[in-house]
Amino acid sequence: MKKCDEIRQAGRADLPAVLRLYGQSELDNGAVLTQAAAEAIFTRMECYPDYRLYVAVSAGQIVGTFALLIMDNLGHMGAPSGLMEDVAVDPACQGQGIGREMVEHAIGLCRQKSCYKLALSANLKRGRAHAFYESLGLTRHGYSFRIDLQ
Repeated sequence: MKKCDEIRQAGRADLPAVLRLYGQSELDNGAVLTQAAAEAIFTRMECYPDYRLYVAVSAGQIVGTFALLIMDNLGHMGAPSGLMEDVAVDPACQGQGIGREMVEHAIGLCRQKSCYKLALSANLKRGRAHAFYESLGLTRHGYSFRIDLQ
């Protein structure tokens, strides 16, 4: 049974609701971009061939969001890959299947583009998120490495 009325590409008018979702203390300790900064980044995202922000809508309200980048590759015989980022569900709506629908939607978009994989990462401290992603059939693969530059 569907929990979202729709999952669609976000527009500029959706940014305040998206920023509200990103204001959760579990993500960036509650810090969010200003509206102006978010609009500037959204404009840059629109310049990429296949980098989009999506929103999940239920009862007319934005209750979830994620970004999806589909990258071209020279390896893997030219098959593209998907990278899902910035996944957030309204805390009042968590546990209702909205996150599941968003991940399934992203998987479907990647399949349409013939991606060989969809990858995402979740901070080590987010154990509930790890269990959630594993319940959807995603598997832990390799190691994620990073260097903080700021």
